[in-house]
Amino acid sequence: MRWTIKPQPESAKVKHLQEVLNIDSITAKLLIQRGITTFEQAKAFFRPDLNNLHDPYLMKDMNLAVDRIEQAIINQENILVFGDYDVDGTTAVSLVSSYLRNIYPNIATYIPDRYEEGYGISYKGIDYADDNDISLIIALDCGIKSIDHVDYAKSKGIDFIICDHHRPGSHLPQAVAVLDPKRDDCNYPYDELCGCGVGFKLIQALAKNRNQTIEDLVPYLDLVATAIAADIVPITGENRVLAHFGLQVINRQPRPGIKALIQQVKKKEITITDVVFIIAPRINAAGRIKHGNHAVTLLTEFNFEQAAQFAAEIEKYNADRRDLDQHITRMALQQIEENNEEERYSTVVFQEDWHKGVIGIVASRLIEVFYRPTLVFTQSGDKYAASARSVPGFDVYNALEACSEHLEQFGGHMYAAGLTLKAENYQKFKDAFEAVVKETIAIEMLTPEIEVDAELDFSEINPKQLRILKQFEPFGPQNRTPVFWSKDLKDTGYAKTIGADNSHLKMTIKQRDSANFSAIGFNLGDKIDLVLNEKTFEAVYSVEENEWNGSTSIQLRLKDLR
Repeated sequence: MRWTIKPQPESAKVKHLQEVLNIDSITAKLLIQRGITTFEQAKAFFRPDLNNLHDPYLMKDMNLAVDRIEQAIINQENILVFGDYDVDGTTAVSLVSSYLRNIYPNIATYIPDRYEEGYGISYKGIDYADDNDISLIIALDCGIKSIDHVDYAKSKGIDFIICDHHRPGSHLPQAVAVLDPKRDDCNYPYDELCGCGVGFKLIQALAKNRNQTIEDLVPYLDLVATAIAADIVPITGENRVLAHFGLQVINRQPRPGIKALIQQVKKKEITITDVVFIIAPRINAAGRIKHGNHAVTLLTEFNFEQAAQFAAEIEKYNADRRDLDQHITRMALQQIEENNEEERYSTVVFQEDWHKGVIGIVASRLIEVFYRPTLVFTQSGDKYAASARSVPGFDVYNALEACSEHLEQFGGHMYAAGLTLKAENYQKFKDAFEAVVKETIAIEMLTPEIEVDAELDFSEINPKQLRILKQFEPFGPQNRTPVFWSKDLKDTGYAKTIGADNSHLKMTIKQRDSANFSAIGFNLGDKIDLVLNEKTFEAVYSVEENEWNGSTSIQLRLKDLR
């Protein structure tokens, strides 16, 4: 584990921000590291405001999309809301379809089958639209590369509106409107929206057209916040505002489907971390194990008893998903060991009967062990399909592009992608991918890194500091939980390992004459000897609130010790 101290801001800038905001130097440093250097920027950061969201009509083609939907409503056309089977796609379909149904009845939804149809717009979905006299398809979280599919739909008299956030190829589909802030010719001020976020901009534009205000759209923000958390997009700009207010909806008045998912969590306040680890996997489990339709049914159900029944079914899918991914991870680790592939720069594994619904999770699990770009393949029809995951700093999408001669198709982001290839090209691709990674990855990217915001003296840790840190939430990419480094630390004699297998570390720490702080380090049980045998040690940690038996105290969440 390497510790990297982030570049420290210039002292003049820190002093200036301290003065204009009347804050301490640590808070000023943390803000500057997040690109906040003025009073106005700090106000927008600490006081998120829905009125600061950008005008949706700034997005290229938005006027065309709204005009086409309004025309469909006037002409009494049937509209199909189509989306991917993951959390981002199913929340987006739930969002747009439930908004449209409030103003117009002829709305159907469609989620492709992960196994029969694969990712994105499918010919089967277009045929379904054709069979049901649907003349407009709104595609969410997919479609930016579906040139042939859109042409096929056109030949059947079906129009497309595409709402996507993935990188476009060299040509765009011939849709009525292509909403994607990553288009080169789109000047929308914020290009890090998730697919559900682009869907939200569409309903925001429709609402504006109908003289509705942003307040009318607040009930939909539980879906948007869930997608933002699950899709690992930066928690900056509009995403941070949408996530902030979406979490409020989740905690105060969630839709019945989300309420049913969180009722088994014995927590007073749901955080964005809870959304990532509790709500999102369950929504995802439907598409992984059964069908993404189950997630849309849950998220658009307005009878709580019915929603609770759907949630119980999804809970079962999630348990099945957990068993599957643990089993396949063990098999993949065995395969790597048997083939002596521990020393490679990339991990590429294949087995024909691995469950396609969990190979992305397995790829993430393998990164936890080997910490390098990883692809997990399985058989899908007459092709091989894979999920790719990457390590911080390495663009796996670009690496796939460099090997694209061996691929049938691929798409995705810097850190997560999907691809298919012909069986006979598997070994050629595996060799090419390894060569590309070896050539382009910085060697330090192959070692897990903890980024440290600042050095902190224990005398600076107090309830006021914690209150300010809590205002930095919600945390996520580009707005991570602040991590601090302190030295000259000692255990006060209470260090012990805890947990079923003694894998966690619990202790009380002091620094020189400071107050004592309780600390917990998950999966740091093997560091107990360091704590007991060294005179002093250093730690990297975050500061958090600990609730126990009705009282709250400051606790340090340890990341690493040395």
